Amino acid sequence: MRIAVQYVNVTVRDVDEALPFYRDGLGLDVVSDVASGDHRWLGLGSPEQPGFALVLSDPHAGRSQDDGDAVEELLVKGMLPGPIVFRTDDLDATFERVAATGAEVMQEPSDQPWGPRDCAFRDPSGNHVRISQA
Repeated sequence: MRIAVQYVNVTVRDVDEALPFYRDGLGLDVVSDVASGDHRWLGLGSPEQPGFALVLSDPHAGRSQDDGDAVEELLVKGMLPGPIVFRTDDLDATFERVAATGAEVMQEPSDQPWGPRDCAFRDPSGNHVRISQA
């Protein structure tokens, strides 16, 4: 039996505002763009992981008004689950590319006592994103 993660949802305030961070900064490709009413689910993927997508959507996408309001409140407080952790083969170059998007730098590249060399950002919505050297 084989099992693999197909997609992971990431809630953002505004899909268009988040796109440069994930596409231009992290180098992910847009693989799907699905709209429904005022909401949108934007799938981003990488050739290194075919069949996997990171799906960006707003707090109210696919949720009731009350549930969307609750998720939005947690997003604003920076309290959604995280971090999202990416792996790269060139941490310094990836750090520079992500920083160029204007993302908030939480930690510059550094060696961690538990092993990896990594860095950390907040995406435009405040989600905690870490990038680790492969």
